[in-house]
Amino acid sequence: MPDTANEALVSPCRLAIVLSHPVQYYAPWFRRLTRERLLTTRVFYLSEHGATPRRDPQFGQAFAWDTDLLSSYDHTFVPNLAKNPGVDRFYGLHNPALLPALAAFSPEAILLYGYAYRPHLHLILRRPAPLIFRGDSHLLGAPLPAGFKRVLLRFIYSRFAAFLPVGKANAAYFRHYGVPTGKLFAAPHCVDADHFKATPGHIEEAVRLRRSLGISTEATVLLFAGKLIPKKRPDLLLAAFRRSAPTKTHLVISGDGELLPALRAMAGAQANIHFLPFANQSAMPARYLLGDIFVLPSEGRHETWGLAVNEAMHLGRPVILSDQVGCQQDLLAPGKTGWLFPAGNETALTAVLHEALRQPREALATMGQAAAERIAAFNYDATTAGLIAALRSIRS
Repeated sequence: MPDTANEALVSPCRLAIVLSHPVQYYAPWFRRLTRERLLTTRVFYLSEHGATPRRDPQFGQAFAWDTDLLSSYDHTFVPNLAKNPGVDRFYGLHNPALLPALAAFSPEAILLYGYAYRPHLHLILRRPAPLIFRGDSHLLGAPLPAGFKRVLLRFIYSRFAAFLPVGKANAAYFRHYGVPTGKLFAAPHCVDADHFKATPGHIEEAVRLRRSLGISTEATVLLFAGKLIPKKRPDLLLAAFRRSAPTKTHLVISGDGELLPALRAMAGAQANIHFLPFANQSAMPARYLLGDIFVLPSEGRHETWGLAVNEAMHLGRPVILSDQVGCQQDLLAPGKTGWLFPAGNETALTAVLHEALRQPREALATMGQAAAERIAAFNYDATTAGLIAALRSIRS
């Protein structure tokens, strides 16, 4: 980010970042923040989930991310004393040493990821320094919350000095709960673009994968990659593909989860439907390059953004998204970077697949280039600019 964007911070700002556990999407940003000469940051993790092998109930297996989550930025792990530790439930974190650790660091502001844990709410109520909120919820695809939940969330968000919305749907969510526009500082969701590049090695691995699945170089491939769980709707995609797929097209489902046995049963012996196991971060670029079109048919507010879409678009892949995927308002230009369909509508998805799969490969490549150009603006520099603007507002 240009130095002029930092000039409003006339002295270094001490920023504490509180996060439940190391996340592969955020660690590169934390490293990026260390290059800001007017920022001194420290990340306070409340669990080692993701950095050490843990069982993920949705993937149905134990794993740790195989990319570097902890080097080249200041961080500390605050002991988690929860009786039943985990990052998937409110009482899974209990970190009584958090407030003393923050006091020792003496931050001017605290960036807090989410609110739905006991130590997070404790921090929100105590408010030891001005709080900045980072989350990605939206209101797409469900009735607007009302009653006690709306009152509670309006109270929680009233405790924050600034917000870093990840996109349009997230900003609308905050406004629904009474957050003034003046407290919203756009900080787009992004991934490490350097990791998702079409290197010769990744291309070679994608070719090898195609060959191992018996897919010709001329065939068009749809790719689903992620947890095989109900909210992701891989079953809807599989059903629509079986109805719409022309010859010389293939569907590859990459991942693991509770729906895998049912999906295999649905696919039967159909030769152009393939399953690949869960792939860690280092293997994902080749998976995206294996496909010609990436599909995320998720349903409901649970797909708060869909960072896999960022990854696929960085690798030049057009996308097919449901209208309840959080990123669709920001990343999808229908007919240019991909296609949109109403969530849960198998007939509509079938029609979209039929249109997408009859496109010449040259047309898909053009759309993929447009996708890569659109996603280029969703980077850590832009996210940092939003954070700096939020800090500037707190100091003003």
